[in-house]
Amino acid sequence: MSTVQLRGVRKVYPDGYVAVTDIDLDVVDGEFFVLVGPSGCGKSSVLRMIAGLEPVTGGDVLIDGVRVNDTPTNARNLSMVFQSSTLYPNLTVAENLGFPLELAGVGKATKLDKVSEVADLLGLTKRLDELPQRLSGGERQRVAMGRAIVRRPRLLLMDEPMSNLDAKLRTELRADLLTLQRGLGITTIFVTHDQVEAMALGDDLAVMWQGRVVQSGRPIEIHRAPTDTFVAQFIGIPPMNLLVGQVAADDAGLALCVGSHRIPIGDVSARWPDLVNRIGGEVVVGIRPEAFRRDPNGEFVLSVRFHEQLGSRQWVHAYIDASVIDVTHAQSLAESTVIASLDGRGEVSLWKPLRLAVDHSQIHLFDRDTGVALTTMSSP
Repeated sequence: MSTVQLRGVRKVYPDGYVAVTDIDLDVVDGEFFVLVGPSGCGKSSVLRMIAGLEPVTGGDVLIDGVRVNDTPTNARNLSMVFQSSTLYPNLTVAENLGFPLELAGVGKATKLDKVSEVADLLGLTKRLDELPQRLSGGERQRVAMGRAIVRRPRLLLMDEPMSNLDAKLRTELRADLLTLQRGLGITTIFVTHDQVEAMALGDDLAVMWQGRVVQSGRPIEIHRAPTDTFVAQFIGIPPMNLLVGQVAADDAGLALCVGSHRIPIGDVSARWPDLVNRIGGEVVVGIRPEAFRRDPNGEFVLSVRFHEQLGSRQWVHAYIDASVIDVTHAQSLAESTVIASLDGRGEVSLWKPLRLAVDHSQIHLFDRDTGVALTTMSSP
């Protein structure tokens, strides 16, 4: 359908607020691309510049290799779906779906065929004669999606289209949306603050923070190898535990001292080539909750604060005598909690010691000052 390229794109609002800084992105033909990040990170501004709804302060937006900075929205052959379904309340589902075709001057027979086809794809055939107020939230958003794709645009832009729906509806609509996009092959750029949504939908992700893309790539690659502490903590449920540790050495090799807990890591020259140069210094030790396991000989002895029973898994929140970093709030606490995702069948006693081991292959290390992953810093 289409490709989208952003080259050094900036957005500065009239009051001087810098929303987007030097964005470079490549969206390939037919893929489902997700912009994900917390509120205020600039992702919606990026989407609106691609759509032509916001002027570009600097850089270039290219669609199919053609610079479109000065091309009006209605000449870009794209459609948008917003957070609110914004349907015409006095029009039926069929009339809402057919409205873009009406504007385009499509003949009545062709319009009926296209509306029928889209309604069938979205499970709306039995609702075609209903007014929007008679529909559920999920059905209204399906109509909004149908209206966006009925004229087969070359590009579909979606700005938090499911944030007003409950969890069950979001899950259902995600499946519908992915099936629809795969079937039609429309290049789609989707904005969300929900990283679960991003991981579930995206062929590729761009993680944004403070107006910049901090990491992009396949969802699983970003989860496995975050480039900094923000991405490490933002991508993953529950979030990665970030602990301040000290690099130490003994006869067995290197170790990480996290509070009173010592993690022997042996020879790690292949994974962290410069770690030997950091002996005695501090690093940020990242441990995903699923990397913990119960072990009577484990490195961590923690006091259970509370736990969340989730069926097959349980999230155990436990005190640790180490500095725990919260990147999004830019703080480090002298004593806080870590989260361990454990088998839901095990017994957990509140305020009792719980001994855990950590899978050393799932430990991540970051520079204490910059937050950049050590492997990223060490790579050529």
